[in-house]
Amino acid sequence: MSIGEIKIFAGSSGKAFADKMCRYMGADVGRSESFTFSDGNTFVRIGETVRDKDVYLVQSIGLKPNDEFVEILFWIDAFKRASANTVTVIMPYFGYAKGDKKDEPRVSIRARVCAESIELAGADRVVAMDLHSHQIQGFFKKPVDHLFALPVLCETLMRMQLPEPVIVSPDAGFAKQARKYADYIGAPLAIGDKTRKDHSERAEIMELIGDVRGKTAVIIDDFSISGGTLVELAGLLVKRGAARVLACLSHLVLSKEAVKKIEDSPIELIIGTDSIDNPHIAECSKVMVVSIAPLFGEAISRIHRRESVSPLFEKVPDKLITCSFD
Repeated sequence: MSIGEIKIFAGSSGKAFADKMCRYMGADVGRSESFTFSDGNTFVRIGETVRDKDVYLVQSIGLKPNDEFVEILFWIDAFKRASANTVTVIMPYFGYAKGDKKDEPRVSIRARVCAESIELAGADRVVAMDLHSHQIQGFFKKPVDHLFALPVLCETLMRMQLPEPVIVSPDAGFAKQARKYADYIGAPLAIGDKTRKDHSERAEIMELIGDVRGKTAVIIDDFSISGGTLVELAGLLVKRGAARVLACLSHLVLSKEAVKKIEDSPIELIIGTDSIDNPHIAECSKVMVVSIAPLFGEAISRIHRRESVSPLFEKVPDKLITCSFD
């Protein structure tokens, strides 16, 4: 594949992901460095010319969202001042996407503030995956390519040949997306009734709609931090007669405490992506990581060749599932 005038760089939280993406594309990660001074200030520097190049910056906003977000702004500014032709921000995980609405008085719509800041810094395009809500694309005036982990995760589930699977949405709000998973693998859908009373990252599962007795229940969600919803819902599924409980997460943002909860829970396995580099899950026997770096590599290749990325929304080529980085 010809990559022309493309240049791919990695921020501090995107190095492992960019490396895998470039290995898929047959490209090299650009030379750059970033570090933090003793007073907390972030410094970035490009190590090669980017004049008149199309630059792609890989950086998730994940476990250190404030530092990673500010670093993105500095990188965009550096590339623009170095006369890059275009700058595309690759955010496999956009952590501030959770702040997508003003649902109580006197609060910030954080995702919109981040979107505007990224554009003001000079970004020409954004590529992200499984944003918390689709309307976040409207916070940007520049093009946003919104990828989905669904085909990669569903193909992984189908290769496991689970007996009598049932897809479980943790709440009604995620039911529409969970229905897509159910339709993809040809399984029924069950829905949890979840309520969240405050910002403590604790939710309470009140009820379950649907039959899971004797089936393999697969909980679907975009991310989990505390693991509370997953563990509580898994307990309810077991009480309702589920034979096995698994989970699929687009983003593995699990904290150290969450990993401990999951290890002690009825959840047999959590399947998630490498959208963030999370050291907390490294030793967890119940977490299976599937790489979506090839998916992003394919999307970038298509964007650079001025081709459509929409075919990747429904069905991904086998090479994106079987690609190995061992």
